[in-house]
Parts: sequence; C-alpha cells; structure tokens
Amino acid sequence: MAALRRSVVSPSGRHTASLIFLHGSGDTGQGVRTWIKRILNQDMAFQHIKVIYPTAPARPYTPMNGATSTVWFDRYKICNDCPEHIESIDSMCQGLTDLINNEMKNGITKDRILIGGFSMGGGMAMHLAYRFHQDLAGVFALSSFLNKDSAVYEALKRNESVLPELFQCHGTADELVLYSWGEETNKMLKSLGVPTSLHTFPNLNHELNRTEIEELKTWILKKLPIEAEKSNE
Repeated sequence: MAALRRSVVSPSGRHTASLIFLHGSGDTGQGVRTWIKRILNQDMAFQHIKVIYPTAPARPYTPMNGATSTVWFDRYKICNDCPEHIESIDSMCQGLTDLINNEMKNGITKDRILIGGFSMGGGMAMHLAYRFHQDLAGVFALSSFLNKDSAVYEALKRNESVLPELFQCHGTADELVLYSWGEETNKMLKSLGVPTSLHTFPNLNHELNRTEIEELKTWILKKLPIEAEKSNE
C-alpha cells in the first residue's frame, strides 16, 4: 500500500510523542484538522506531541451504492448487527501500522503514541489498537461503534495483557451512529478488560463540539505528559 497522505501539526518544542487522528467516512485528514481548528479557533496543537491527520485512500463504499469515497474500510451497511467487512479492515490496519512504524523510526516509542478518530475513524482505531497494537498509549473514539460480532471482541477474548485505555465520547442525539451503539461498544470492551470511559453529550448529533475536544485534549496530556529533559551526566 502506498504511504497515506497526511496533514501534520508539528509540536512547538521537542517532539517526544505522537497522536494519530483518523477522520470520518468521506472526509480527509486536512478536512478534520480544519473542522477542529474551526471549533477551537486554532489548531489542536501541543508543545511536545506531533498530531498526524492521515487521509484514507478512495475506495468503493457499499453504503453509497459502490460510489468511491475516502473510507478506512467498507461496510455492508451502517448498522451494528451485520458482519464486518474484515478484508478491507485488515488491509487498512497494515497501512496504518506503517504510519506507527514511521513514528518509531523517528525515535517515538509505542507507549508514547495515541490513536483515535471520529466516527469510522474511531472504529478503525479500535481495530488497530486492540487487535494489533495493544502496547499503544491509548485509544479515543468519538461518535464511533463496533459491530456486535466484531473481530475486536474475538481478539480480546484471547488476550491476557494490559490493554490501552479507551476514551469514548458520544452525543445522545446522534442519528447516524446511535448513542446505544456506542454505549454497547463501551460495555463490551469494558467486560473484556479494556479500561474505558464514556463521555455523554446531551443533544449532540453526529458531530464534534468544543467541550468534547477540550476534554479530549486534557486526556491526551494525561496519557502523553511532557517528559523531563534527559540529563547526559
């Protein structure tokens, strides 16, 4: 797979951690970066964390009658009780693993890398972290869900290691990804050993808002604190 296009917000100081933010279906890395920038009136930026917004390659998307869209994977339909399109999910896990490996080549250890996203991006992040990269610093999922028979749940049933914490947010007025789907995902992951939190936003539809992003930023800094300068003595 060709390297993913990406939009990057560089840290203002020494780079010691990285954050990968995956957009929702039909969007781009630049698109979700601009959306967040509009909400905050500035980029989501940190002194020590590089923020990477990759763009999914365009592919045929079944819920759009096979029209081409920038989606992380295909779905048979947008619901939580149908099978996952596992071939497309696994193929993209490889492309995103390359992105993680790239950060590691730059000297960032996996326990200093967070991954998450909005809607489909959050679902993609949960597959990537809980099936293939259980040593990441944490995972966030905003207005996201996993299917009832998700491969993530199957992988976690066989797991015995400590898992990355999940920070999940969902609006109660979401009409595309129902709040109950997000809540059920959270309960399932918790029952399988994932440390989770679910932040509920009354009257929020399938969107982001300022309070949610501010809470996410606080959690990011808790998981990826600034490291003290290492002395050479």
